[in-house]
Amino acid sequence: MTRDWTPGTTDPAITAIARTPVLLIALDFDGTAAPLVPEPMSARALPEIADAVARLTAMPSTFVAYVSGRSLVHLREIAEHLDDSSVILAGSHGAQYWYPGQGEADVQEAAHERELRESLFQELEPLLTAYPGVELERKTFGVGIHGRPAARDVERAAFAAVDEVLARRAARWRRRTGDRILEFSSRDEGKDAAIAALREHTGATGILFAGDDVTDEDAMGVLGPGDLGVRVGAGDTSATLRVGSPQEIAALLGVIANERGSGRE
Repeated sequence: MTRDWTPGTTDPAITAIARTPVLLIALDFDGTAAPLVPEPMSARALPEIADAVARLTAMPSTFVAYVSGRSLVHLREIAEHLDDSSVILAGSHGAQYWYPGQGEADVQEAAHERELRESLFQELEPLLTAYPGVELERKTFGVGIHGRPAARDVERAAFAAVDEVLARRAARWRRRTGDRILEFSSRDEGKDAAIAALREHTGATGILFAGDDVTDEDAMGVLGPGDLGVRVGAGDTSATLRVGSPQEIAALLGVIANERGSGRE
């Protein structure tokens, strides 16, 4: 049963995750670390989120990762992520990784998948000019169609047109929907795969994962008894806690940083 958490209150699940020996905090980016915005590449983490992340990554046995459906190159841009960053990145729903001190992990892709993706982009780009406000995103392993700037009826019509193209040309690609976005990928990884990979990489004894959208439930579903799932905003979820906004995620991270810091004094 998911329960609401309000800043300024205590919760035993937060205390428990703050005290785990090796902590990984994994955050979805859009809608969780950053408010949702009409222009996808203008998203930025809230300053209070960035401050909490800096505090946490400075602590021993504490890791922070952004886990996003964004291609790694775009995630690095919006996260303002530099080569000396201590923040781990998992992009493309867990198909791409960047690790501190190592950089980007090598990912192999077949030539025919690259060729199909480019061909699809060339077909979709002129097609979507008929739908004002709908934006096409070139992803590392697929395409994303953003409907937030458009009217709802225009968005629905555009998504239907794209569905027809992909059903005809790339029926085996994985289809995902989110908050006013439709995505297709040649890779099958989801955020559940990202959580498994990051747990192995960090040796985490406890993971806090926070997300706001349908694709984040893949990650929520593989959290264990020593982990904590946090849902941002409304929607069905298997998370333990629910908060109302990215601002409340910042407050929650501040509580964890305080608890974790006091526990090591």
